[in-house]
Amino acid sequence: MRLLRIVAAALAAALLAVLTAGPAWAHNALVEATPGKAAKLTTAPEEVRLRFLQKLDGDRTTIVVTDAGGREVPASAPKAEGKTGSITFPEALPNGVYTVTYGVVSQDGHPVQGKYSFTVNVAAPSTAPAAPSSPAAAPTTTAAAPIPVAQKEEKGGSSWLPIVAVIGVIALVGAVGAALLRRRRP
Repeated sequence: MRLLRIVAAALAAALLAVLTAGPAWAHNALVEATPGKAAKLTTAPEEVRLRFLQKLDGDRTTIVVTDAGGREVPASAPKAEGKTGSITFPEALPNGVYTVTYGVVSQDGHPVQGKYSFTVNVAAPSTAPAAPSSPAAAPTTTAAAPIPVAQKEEKGGSSWLPIVAVIGVIALVGAVGAALLRRRRP
């Protein structure tokens, strides 16, 4: 009977830890980005769109794009709608490597920052003279490669890991308690 009380107390303590530790796991994280991390674009993007785990506060959201020389690219002020933040570019980005730097605040007040890069490589228009063609030949066009819609950010851990760990500990304590109870019964 004493063992049963110990197991029950351990389970209650584990449950209490799970219920009270929620705010520590409430950190925001980037879950989707357009253009994606390390994307190689064949057309210049018109915007940068970032989706996070939690709703964004527009007054505390920053999104800045810089070129390879570290110069800030002209863009609109960050716009926050729900869990998504975005900026738009007034002009097409020239070829080059760009870095997106972002900053948001989690619901628990913890600042979350990160950055990633993407490359714009728009093919220059061809200046070669057109080859003679027969009257029946139709003009041809080359389609641009599709741009990845979004890629998950690799930086950072999953917010589910602590929950899974606590559930595993609870299950282990329960299994050990059940095994000990079976051994003691005649």
